[in-house]
Amino acid sequence: MPWRAVSTEALRQEFLTLNAQGAVSFRELCRRFGISRKTGYKWRARAAAGAALTDRARRPQRSPRRTGPAVEAAVVGLRHAHPAWGARKLRRRLQDQGAAVPAASTLTRILHRHGLIAAAAAGPRAWQRFEHPVPNALWQMDFKGAVPTLAGPAHPLTVLDDHSRFNLCLRVLPDQQTAGVQGALTATFRTYGLPDRLLVDNGSPWGSDAAHPWTPLTVWCLRVGVGVSHSRPYHPQTLGKEERFHETLDVEVLTGTQWRDRAHLQGRLDRWRPVYNLERPHEALGLAVPASRYRPSLRPFPETLPPIAYAPGVPVRKVQQGGHFTFQGRACKVGKAFAGYPVALRPTLTDGVYEVVFCAHVVAELNFTTGP
Repeated sequence: MPWRAVSTEALRQEFLTLNAQGAVSFRELCRRFGISRKTGYKWRARAAAGAALTDRARRPQRSPRRTGPAVEAAVVGLRHAHPAWGARKLRRRLQDQGAAVPAASTLTRILHRHGLIAAAAAGPRAWQRFEHPVPNALWQMDFKGAVPTLAGPAHPLTVLDDHSRFNLCLRVLPDQQTAGVQGALTATFRTYGLPDRLLVDNGSPWGSDAAHPWTPLTVWCLRVGVGVSHSRPYHPQTLGKEERFHETLDVEVLTGTQWRDRAHLQGRLDRWRPVYNLERPHEALGLAVPASRYRPSLRPFPETLPPIAYAPGVPVRKVQQGGHFTFQGRACKVGKAFAGYPVALRPTLTDGVYEVVFCAHVVAELNFTTGP
């Protein structure tokens, strides 16, 4: 037979009733109910005074150090405006606005009181952060992935500065083809200048796979003076800052909205981007905003591409259709994307090994010591 659930208040009432009967001594009755005589006297006195048998609140009547209502309202209001921001981000943003705010732990309690904080994720995640030492040393670029709209899928293209996490491009494109990406990059280069290098994955339109990394788009990047690197195959963490940015984009913008068309989505992204760059404290930056660490590049975008020239005396070959050229009587392949362009062959310190150079960038290596 299961135990009968009994409330604490009911037990106290039973104790007082039995005490009034006087069948056993007060000391013995307290022992049987598992309470001290002091506690028994307390409840007997409260019953005699007509007070309730429930526990009284332990909250002090005055809390002189409690956060003021104005600050609490500011915290709640900012949280409603940015539901994905935690206490540290909220505190830093309020400080940037000139408010005197308490510790982040106090803000966490405020969020709990107002039911504005979610349960913590199970288990901590270990992060190994790396960033380039100056802005524009490396930009990371990737598509967010297809976002459904009532008028068809949209494809947000995102570009992030590795050093500052500053978002340089947040453009909604109709597809993931070369023309749209090149147009978006051209506008970004014109505004912020040229980075030293772009980091992309191995998918279209910047490479079909690890063995064929060069496409018309990446060759165009080399042509304007931007190096291109590809992430390790099947290792999305190589583009970790882009992946983390996409998570933030999901939480703060994309989730929970039905988009009418690409223009509807682009309008929302245009309003959110200044918040991300100029207002939202970033954990990896010590709660500074990305704009505080970013500076435009000193290298402007070349509106007219300079001619391709190599040092005198360096062997130069024109790449034929199919990506082939001939050097030292051997057929060599560098990739179809270079068809029609001249490449230079630069000897290395190893006999029989040459670097294939396009503009100022090494794009392949030829090893004539291992056979055809």
